[in-house]
Amino acid sequence: MLTNSDIEALEDILFADPWGDDSLDFFGFHGVVCASVVGPSSLNMATIFRLVTGSDEAPGGGIPDTFRQCVTQLARDMTKSLDMGQALELPEPEDGDPMNALENWCAGFVDTFLEYENEWLDAASEEETADLMVPMLTLSGLFDDEDFQRVRTSEKLSQRMAEAIPDSLTDLYLLFHAPD
Repeated sequence: MLTNSDIEALEDILFADPWGDDSLDFFGFHGVVCASVVGPSSLNMATIFRLVTGSDEAPGGGIPDTFRQCVTQLARDMTKSLDMGQALELPEPEDGDPMNALENWCAGFVDTFLEYENEWLDAASEEETADLMVPMLTLSGLFDDEDFQRVRTSEKLSQRMAEAIPDSLTDLYLLFHAPD
């Protein structure tokens, strides 16, 4: 489990030059790592770094150790929880707007899905995958679809979608990783 000091050290990296303006926050980072864990194939560190920061490499050419450690720890914790049949818990902000944090998480998850959409849709039933992605797609704020906007503007419907995410993540993980 990532500690507050781990998250602070990670955010120091995420908000650093040169990618600080384009980088995802911790919630988006968490969504990218989660998509790597539940999706059909695990993403390498360089790919996760690019998805999170929008940059292929850090100054000096390497991916910071803190970033690597946070990805590794988070992915290990998520995999362990899912393998034990436990639903994943999404991070919540200590203060601020929980729906904004959830939107950032969903955007990181959905961006990763979209980058590897063909893999996700080829690895399992396209219809089942699409159905399980609805809560994240809806709450990501990445689409102007009228139905998605209607849900996002309704507190009750948004809450229902948010509550569906842990089960969707478990079902996606099982869809791609459970033995036949």
